[in-house]
Amino acid sequence: MNTRSIERILTAAPASDGGGVSLYRIMGPDGMRGLDPFLMLDDFGSDSAEDYIAGFPPHPHRGFETVTYMLEGRMLHEDHLGNRGVLASGGVQWMTAGRGVIHSEMPQQESGRMHGFQLWLNLPASEKMRDPAYRNLTVDAIPQAIVEDGIQVKVIAGDFEHGDTRFAGPARGIATDPLYLDLSLPASARLEVPIRPGHRALVYLIEGEILLDERTLVRRQMAVFDMDGEGIALSAGPDGARALVLAARPLGEPIVHHGPFVMNTREQIREAIRDYESGRLTG
Repeated sequence: MNTRSIERILTAAPASDGGGVSLYRIMGPDGMRGLDPFLMLDDFGSDSAEDYIAGFPPHPHRGFETVTYMLEGRMLHEDHLGNRGVLASGGVQWMTAGRGVIHSEMPQQESGRMHGFQLWLNLPASEKMRDPAYRNLTVDAIPQAIVEDGIQVKVIAGDFEHGDTRFAGPARGIATDPLYLDLSLPASARLEVPIRPGHRALVYLIEGEILLDERTLVRRQMAVFDMDGEGIALSAGPDGARALVLAARPLGEPIVHHGPFVMNTREQIREAIRDYESGRLTG
C-alpha cells in the first residue's frame, strides 16, 4: 500500500464546557481550517465526579452533526423533540442537528470513571436546514474485528476491509461518507488502514504510543495526513496503543462558526442567533 504522510500534528488543550465539564479539546474554531469536514473533537474523561457531574445542560445546535462515543460511564440525552435515551459504555449517539436542536447531556452516575469523545462533523449547505435525526448505537450494534497480532478494530462508521473480509459500521447514509474506527494495538503491532481517495484522514491517540513516519504520536495528540496515498500505516509502541481513526469527504464549502452554530455565511449565523432568541430555531 502507498501510505500517506503526516501533514501536521495537533495537541489537545485543556478546556471546560457545558456546566463546567473538564475536557481536552482539539481543533475548535482555529484548528478547523484545513480539516474539512471535521470541526472539533472533545476528549472528556475523569475518575473524579467533580470534573463531569455538572454535565451539559440544554443548549442549541444548527448546521452540523455531533458524534458522541462513550468508552466508560453513562450519559442521559434529551432534546426538545422528546427524544430521550441513556448512552452507556461502548455506545454511540450520532445526532444530525440540521435546522435546529436544543438538547442536554447529563451524567447518570455520581462517582466512578467517565470517558468519552464528541466529534463535530460538518454538513453540506444542502443539508444544514434539514430535519434533525438520530442514530443511537448500542455496543452490540458496533462490529469488532480481531485481526493478526491481536489487533482489535471497532467499526462505528464506514467500512474496514482486512484480507477477504469487510466489516461495515452501523452509521450509514451520511453526507460526508465518514470512516470512524476505534483501534487497539498490542505492543509493536502494525496495521494498514485503507482510506478513500480524496478523503481527509486523522488519527487521535487515546493511550500508549504510535509510530508514524518515524515520528511518535503520544496521548491526546492528533496526526493530520496529507491527501496522497491509498491509506495510513500505524505501528504501536512498546506498551501498545489505542487510537481513533477518522476519515471523511471534504465539502469544499465556506465555514462560518459561532458557538453552537456552523453555517456557510455570516448572515446565516445571525439568522440562527435570531431564531434561537425568538424560539424559532426548532420550528
